Amino acid sequence: MPPRPALIAALGPGVIWLALAQGSGELIWWPYIIAKYGLGFLCLLIPACLLQWPLNVEIGRYTLLTGESIWQGFVRLHRGFALCLWLLMALSFLWFGGFASAGGEAMAALTHFPSNLSEGGRKLFWGYASVAVSFGALLFSRTAYVLIARVMTVIASVTVLGLLLACLNAQVRAASPSFFSGLFMPAWPEHRVWQSQDATQLLTAVSFAGLGGFWTLFYSSWLREKRAGMAAFMGRVTSPITGRAEYIEDAGFVPAAEPGLQKTWRGWLRFLWADAGVGVVGNLVTTLATCLLAYALLFPQGKIPSATTLVTHQSEFFAATWGDVGRAVFLVVAAAFLADTWLATVDAVARTHTEMVRAFVPRVARSLSYRNTYYAWVVVLTAITCATMAYQSPSTLILTSAVIGFLGTVSYTTALLFLNYRLLPRLVPEAAAPARSGALLLGAVCSIYAGLAALYLYEVGKGLVASY
Repeated sequence: MPPRPALIAALGPGVIWLALAQGSGELIWWPYIIAKYGLGFLCLLIPACLLQWPLNVEIGRYTLLTGESIWQGFVRLHRGFALCLWLLMALSFLWFGGFASAGGEAMAALTHFPSNLSEGGRKLFWGYASVAVSFGALLFSRTAYVLIARVMTVIASVTVLGLLLACLNAQVRAASPSFFSGLFMPAWPEHRVWQSQDATQLLTAVSFAGLGGFWTLFYSSWLREKRAGMAAFMGRVTSPITGRAEYIEDAGFVPAAEPGLQKTWRGWLRFLWADAGVGVVGNLVTTLATCLLAYALLFPQGKIPSATTLVTHQSEFFAATWGDVGRAVFLVVAAAFLADTWLATVDAVARTHTEMVRAFVPRVARSLSYRNTYYAWVVVLTAITCATMAYQSPSTLILTSAVIGFLGTVSYTTALLFLNYRLLPRLVPEAAAPARSGALLLGAVCSIYAGLAALYLYEVGKGLVASY
């Protein structure tokens, strides 16, 4: 195992995780829940965010110790399970074009261009434009991971700074005491009644308070591209136009207990907790900021983001402090936010499909390189995005993906428990094997996600009975 570099140099995948999370839970569903139900569900936010920290560490543990992605680990665990999970993931990500169309909504509201199109037409125009720009950047960037890391770092930094500055507004400061008390003591607004159709939105907000669903598994791919731990022996995806080909396959090494392994591994494990913490804690801070802004600015006025206004209502956050200039800045940032969500997602989904096709269709592995298979999937996924963007509203697309992804979460968290605490100890030297205490923590995470699934099914069932 290679020695860990300086911590600041090793960090990176957690920042991508943070930026990708900012394009879902913080910007969309938590503001919706707070704007509609005030402080009724705010107490769920901190536990929901922290729940993903140990899960991220366990996903990263497998990659750091083997150099393989977590999907290759699931194949090792059980090929039938891995195949079913892959198909469920593929179904989930048929609709991730909703993020691009939500970003198009922001630019359409800002520019009102093209003027000869309807509001829906302008939204699709800007959505397709953002997909075209992102696709071109991915195709021509010398190394896909470096492009994504740089874009996500800039956008995450600007968004965090902007949200914190927006929270300095006098109206927001006045609402802060009651808001922060609501983090620990729920306060249901008298004039709001729970609507069972919001069960999906609440599930999405709680379960995707960071990334959640299949997005969480992408953390493994970014660690692999960062060449953390044993992934240093793997290659990277490089552009077929501007990059030099790098070999990306299983390294084929047989782990051995070299001298000092335990100390080296402890250094990498500290990095893993720190890097995952950057994503989780940073995500918690920005989610708190958007919830505070929604509570102070949207909730009193009864402004609730609808299926077609996921982003434009949130522009009130910045308009309250900086007027029309603030609204315009927010819409630009939101558009970039949601466009980079599409960029990072198409990259990670293409990687997953590439690895699984090469695992289950050996003929492809023999005839196509990893890089060519990856870019073929990028083209296919871009085409799917363009087809689905015009089919439904952004919220419908994102919610559909979220519900399917949550079913996958319940499945893969349990599988991860067996992978890391039954199979992995047989693959690595004893000095790097996971401790039993980690199994207890991961088991608790599995139980909580299963409980959330049961509550969701109960709410949906109750809503169906009421409708009849």
